[in-house]
Amino acid sequence: MLKTSIFTMEAPMAIATLTPTGANRTLARAPKHDVLPMPPLEYTDEVAKETAHLYERVKDVVPAIEWPFFAPYIKAINDLKEQRNAVILAHNYMTPEIFHCVADKVGDSLQLARLAGETDADVIVQCGVHFMAETSKILNPEKTVLIPDMEAGCSLAESITGADVRLLREAHPGVPIVAYVNTSAEVKAEVDICCTSANAVQVVESLNAPKVILLPDQYLAQYVASQTDVEIITWKGACEVHERFTGEELRAYRESDPNLRIIAHPECPQDVLAEADYTGSTSQMTKWIEDNKPAKVVLVTECSMADNVAADIRDVEFVRPCNLCPHMKRITLAKILDSLVFMREEVEVDPSLIERARASVERMVNLNS
Repeated sequence: MLKTSIFTMEAPMAIATLTPTGANRTLARAPKHDVLPMPPLEYTDEVAKETAHLYERVKDVVPAIEWPFFAPYIKAINDLKEQRNAVILAHNYMTPEIFHCVADKVGDSLQLARLAGETDADVIVQCGVHFMAETSKILNPEKTVLIPDMEAGCSLAESITGADVRLLREAHPGVPIVAYVNTSAEVKAEVDICCTSANAVQVVESLNAPKVILLPDQYLAQYVASQTDVEIITWKGACEVHERFTGEELRAYRESDPNLRIIAHPECPQDVLAEADYTGSTSQMTKWIEDNKPAKVVLVTECSMADNVAADIRDVEFVRPCNLCPHMKRITLAKILDSLVFMREEVEVDPSLIERARASVERMVNLNS
């Protein structure tokens, strides 16, 4: 059995480890669609009646006092989707009123990438962060892809550039490079294949190489290294949500209730994963809870995830160690409605990058799909 070792390549002095906000992002272009009238946003008896079934779904996680504010936006968004032939793709970290009440398809990054490639809608509204919208555009260059807030970024995506990847390739000639999907289009265009937290181990092992570069998340790379004999070279990036969790924090939860089950995301540090009963992506977390039905569980990830799972699985008690993602929380019902009314915040990807970036994403999507 090969000894697993991890090497961290620091960013060169000339290239900052964290690039300025928006540095890897493409700009929105001028709208090419007709602007529609802004729908009325009053909470009427009709709105209450048409959204009652949706509130029934989220009543355990959305306070009743908030529903009269949310409901008019929800009705307006759902009506406009039909007019625009739009599909709303929502990540598992969206708030419940988005995830359960306006989203057409939901999931983790891998699921959303696959769904983006399958949709026949003319317009994709990406309720997530910018790299997710870029991925949808890469897979659907002919479609209109909107993100309700162009500034919804990601600390991982902003930790590395295409130039950094080229330097890594020069330093390690012949070593395959895997990019976490939480990266910009320019990074995806420079690598051999992408991965998500759900399939990172599978992707690395599919390369049949003794050594692999896995970037930019150092903690995901450490997790993959613990699950395989492949030697991993990584970059010093991290998710600002998951890196804040500590093993000490989880031990305190365990001491307070020995029957508590702890489920952690692989973007967490190793001392956190050592305390977990299960480690997996957000979709894998959900499946584990569905299959095992623990009496009480703590999800060590972004806190909206627990709300969304709790709305569907009501016989499990969720303990919430609440670390919010400030970027995911930039996506709101009001901004989704604005996107559909004005068709603004359209995501474009440099045409010179699309083919190469698509190849690395499709290699991932097609792996045992």
